[in-house]
Formats: sequence, C-alpha cells, structure tokens
Amino acid sequence: MAAAEPATLVALGDSLTQGYGLSVDEGFVPQLQAWLDSQGVEVTVINAGVSGDTTAGGLARVGWTLGGQDVDAMIVALGGNDFLRGLDPVDSRRNLAGILVAAAEADVKVLLVGMAVADNYGPGYRAAFEAMYPELATEYGVALFPDFFEGLTAESGTSEARAAYMQPDGLHPNAEGVKRIVGAIGPAVLGLLHEE
Repeated sequence: MAAAEPATLVALGDSLTQGYGLSVDEGFVPQLQAWLDSQGVEVTVINAGVSGDTTAGGLARVGWTLGGQDVDAMIVALGGNDFLRGLDPVDSRRNLAGILVAAAEADVKVLLVGMAVADNYGPGYRAAFEAMYPELATEYGVALFPDFFEGLTAESGTSEARAAYMQPDGLHPNAEGVKRIVGAIGPAVLGLLHEE
C-alpha cells in the first residue's frame, strides 16, 4: 500500500514569513517545518512570503500561489506593511477577504493570522485594523490566530520582548524570537492540518 502524500501548507505573507534578516534555516517557514516534523506531521511547508508585501500584494499573487501546486492548507499572515504605510483598513480588509474567497474556491483550509498594532494613526485606526482579523475569520469560517507576535509577548512585557527577541530594526524577530513565535502558533497550525 502506498504511503499517503504529505500535506502541502503554504505560508502567504510578508518579510515576517519570508525570514527577513535571518539565515536560511532560521526563518519562520523552516522553523515551522522543523516544529511540525518534531510532531510527526507529514507536511511540506512552502514559503510564499515576499518582503515588503501588503494585503494587496498577497491578493495579487494568491491565485498563482494556490494554482501552482496541490495545496491543502494556507497560513495568511499579512497586514504589517499596510499598517506601516498607514493604508486604510477598509482596503486591507477587502484584500484579505479576496484572499479568503480564493482559498475557499480552491478548497484550501486557512489559518488567518492577526496582528496587534500601535496607536501611530490613532485609536480608531488601531481598533479597525485589529478588528478586521476576527471579523473576517467569523465571516468566512476560517481559523484565527490572534497575533503573529503572541509568542513574544506571552512571557514578558512588550519592551522586554522587543529587546530580547527582535532584530535591531525593532520590526523583525531574531532566530530565538521566531522559535517562540513558532512555538505559540504551532498548535493552531496542527489544528488546521487536522481539520476535516
């Protein structure tokens, strides 16, 4: 009897997914792959992270990303660059919705990853930005992981986490930071892969 093909999981995102500033084996995707391997999960994780990408960029390439291979599940981790550029959350939400529609049409399970942001553009912007993730997850019936950086802020205050687990730019996690991020999000990814 032939062994079942490993599942294919795509990580659609920006520099946080791509592994900016890290060696090849230290980024989010290789560390997530290693974590899933350690759990005995037969899965191939594909890095579809593009540094600097926005939700619009993710929407523009989601069809190509899902069409190129037989994808079973997808992590969608986008929005950080929308925030950094002060883009309207209404537009970001529309782009993320388009990605979720494309995934549904391709029969691909999704883990939508949210992001907590600062008050740079005021509390109204922050509230609208942070709310779009749980609202979209509910609307489209996809799994939600509330905050990409949850693994860094769970143990200590944000300033301590930034000092210990971030690269000097203050935006991207270092290798140890990625390890903690993967440790926090890993169980949610497992849940996604085991979803019927």
